Amino acid sequence: MTVHFIGAGPGAADLLTLRGRDLIASCPVCLYAGSLVPEAVLAHCPKDARIVNTAPMDLDAILSEIAAATAQGQDVARLHSGDLSVWSAMGEQIRRLKALDIPYTVTPGVPSFAAAAASLGQELTLPGLSQSVVLTRTQGRASTMPERETLANFGATGATLALHLSIGNLARVVEDLTPHYGADCPVAVVFRATWPDEKIIRATLCTIEVALDPTIARTALIFVGPSLAGEGFADSKLYAAEYDRRYRPQTADSPWSEWRHGDD
Repeated sequence: MTVHFIGAGPGAADLLTLRGRDLIASCPVCLYAGSLVPEAVLAHCPKDARIVNTAPMDLDAILSEIAAATAQGQDVARLHSGDLSVWSAMGEQIRRLKALDIPYTVTPGVPSFAAAAASLGQELTLPGLSQSVVLTRTQGRASTMPERETLANFGATGATLALHLSIGNLARVVEDLTPHYGADCPVAVVFRATWPDEKIIRATLCTIEVALDPTIARTALIFVGPSLAGEGFADSKLYAAEYDRRYRPQTADSPWSEWRHGDD
């Protein structure tokens, strides 16, 4: 048997990869994080599948379910919200599976920051404003932050910040980032991106605390950075007529013909 870790996407049930859908349909056992994975995704499970909501379970209980499936030779679909590469708690489960010599696969999902950016209708990397996106969080009960991974250190880069699991620490976010971005720096909060009750609040570092809907206490992503204004940036060279790219080469006498860039 195999445990298939599957990123179930940010919320909308149709933001699921075809591979993820097919794996769910092939597994007689499905373990899903019920607090964040929409139940509509479970419609892809086989009709007689064993479906277990792991939200109230600890790690040992989850591994017991997997061990029971292993004993019966049954594949397991293990669903987590968003993408599995960040804040999924997949790592600790994989460590246990390796110790038990249980095979596993990983299927990526649409990450929450990408879904939230799509809801904003926004590119996060704009020429001259920001060419980096930092995915980070503030310290919470479940995980501590390494000493060097501070908001101040990330803020000093001027990159676009995508702050997960931090809406409860908004005052600290404002305090730590204002010296680096300025009080008028754009901020966007996206609550439950792609869910039916999605909410978007746009403000600045000096106004976001007042503008925030007081009912938003979790499941929200905070973006900070000048690129959120969506203005004041230059066109990239990628689609410029004079740009020599492998699919649109310039003539030999073009002043740009001597340049060869890695971009398409």
